[in-house]
Amino acid sequence: MSIQIDQMKENTIAFLKALEDKDLSKVVALFAEDGIHINPYHSGLFPEGAKGREAIKAYWEPVFPNFEQMLFPIEELHVMEASKMTFVKFKGKIELKENAGWYENDYYATFKFNEEDLITEYVEIFNPIVAAKGFGLLDQIK
Repeated sequence: MSIQIDQMKENTIAFLKALEDKDLSKVVALFAEDGIHINPYHSGLFPEGAKGREAIKAYWEPVFPNFEQMLFPIEELHVMEASKMTFVKFKGKIELKENAGWYENDYYATFKFNEEDLITEYVEIFNPIVAAKGFGLLDQIK
């Protein structure tokens, strides 16, 4: 593998690990200054995403205190060197506070990287019906 492929793969894994560790500074540091986080299936229930490091920080900062723990085991990870992208299929297993159980969903994500291997675009695809049901928001889907 080339160094570029290794670094894109490493940064993709590092992003999910930073989420599991609730390490906000690491999450933000993995993004380019003008990096974008996109949730195309937000369904009006979840944030559409964020643009720029400060907005990404503001997006994730309130998330971490809501959960006991978050696990994101990777099922598949593919690196597309020519387009400076990775594709990852992973599970989301999130333990809710106050013994409220677990929220689980399937995720697919793409990461685009710049020449410094920082994330320029992260697209998170999840089932919004499962998410709405898991968080008691089913009646609010738009």
